[in-house]
Amino acid sequence: MRTRTALAAITAVAALTISACDSGTTVTDKPNTATPKAASSSKPAAEPSTAAPAPAGVGDTITLKGSEEGSQLDVTVVKVADPARSSDEYTSPEDGNRWVGVQFRLLNSGSKAYGDSPANGAQIYDKDGQQFGPVFADITAGPSMSSEVKLKPGAKALGWITFEVPKGVKAATVQFAMNSGFADQTGEWKLS
Repeated sequence: MRTRTALAAITAVAALTISACDSGTTVTDKPNTATPKAASSSKPAAEPSTAAPAPAGVGDTITLKGSEEGSQLDVTVVKVADPARSSDEYTSPEDGNRWVGVQFRLLNSGSKAYGDSPANGAQIYDKDGQQFGPVFADITAGPSMSSEVKLKPGAKALGWITFEVPKGVKAATVQFAMNSGFADQTGEWKLS
């Protein structure tokens, strides 16, 4: 009898664990939209647009929530350097590869402090869906994003995250998620 009870308990815990891990991660590529200004009384109000906003691109900001209540960033892809050049003579991409740099701006728009290594939550994808991760490299385009970013609410961070991709591959999109990539929401920006 104890064996059946123990087996039933283990099965229940396993089912809860599996369902908790499948939390329905979402990928959003919809940039934040500015709040429209109030219409003046002399002009009729414009009809709201029914068209979906274009996917986010370079220069657009996406608001992402972290794993904890009150954890939120406004993330902007500011610039792209493709190919990115090493800022020193000692490091370079492996043979047959190149570096692609993406400059991110992070604004803590939440109510809790943010602390993470942003590069852990970033990936580049080609048009076929192959993903390429970040590398620790300093590039001539500008300073790298710190590996230990800590932001109080309202604070900002700006820096480059460098990715290594094969020379013949076109970088199509970049994704970013909080909590070293484990948050439920992921932002996606088109690079071209």
